[in-house]
Amino acid sequence: MGKALTGAAFALALVGAGAAPAVAGTAGGDAGTRTRPNDAPVTFAGTVALSNCSGSVVRTPQSQPDDPALVLSNGHCIEGGFPKAGQVIVDRPSTRTFKLLDEDAGVLGTLQADQISYATMTDTDISLYRTTTTYAEIESTYHVRPLLLDPRHPRKNTEITVASGYWKKQYKCSVDGFVNQLKEYWWTWKDSVRYTPGCQTIGGTSGSPVIDDHTGSVIAVNNTHNEDGEQCTLNNPCEVDRKGRITVRQDARYAQETYGIVPCVVDGSKFDLGRKGCELPEPQA
Repeated sequence: MGKALTGAAFALALVGAGAAPAVAGTAGGDAGTRTRPNDAPVTFAGTVALSNCSGSVVRTPQSQPDDPALVLSNGHCIEGGFPKAGQVIVDRPSTRTFKLLDEDAGVLGTLQADQISYATMTDTDISLYRTTTTYAEIESTYHVRPLLLDPRHPRKNTEITVASGYWKKQYKCSVDGFVNQLKEYWWTWKDSVRYTPGCQTIGGTSGSPVIDDHTGSVIAVNNTHNEDGEQCTLNNPCEVDRKGRITVRQDARYAQETYGIVPCVVDGSKFDLGRKGCELPEPQA
């Protein structure tokens, strides 16, 4: 899995040795997925840099301008360490900060969270922070629009850009296919995205939005990489098909789909995990 850059891993990444784990529409606007002219280049606008990972300001098709803005990253990027297998974090107070970037990766300002609205490494590897700033305030102050979460399942061969706010670098490739189960150490992720070889993501790219080059919408979040060819160990995820057969692809990079987030977000950027269509894991009793 993509290392969050801390300690020795952070130092390695600064010298290039870190390994990978790994203009949107106005909020409240058209509920469709096309957010900019076809084939307009993907920029860094709306992406953010965390202290150890990458991320992005995101909205759903139902988000309203006065809703608190959400920041998407990985579950393994949250402060306090990796969530355990089976653990789901909801509405945990947080004062995390994020550097908001413009289209050329320049720093526009700092956003601050007041809570981790949702985070887990079970079935998927995502975190969503609620910020103290609304979508409308971000647009009026910084002239940057949030990235739209595509409500549809990604498609094979889609041309994509992985935009890392941490490194201010883009990686371009395509969706190579989907993995029934991706296992890494004691975590299991379902229906993961595998990239074609062009996206050579590194440590610090964890949490980067995976952007559909055609629509400009977010279809996944970058999260892991098989470093050494090992089977199902830390930093060496393996693929498990429906019959339980294991495949190891050394150097393969992966992401977690984000369309499943959309049905779970309701008014005010709140999460309703019991809402019809929401299949994100819920906290255990």
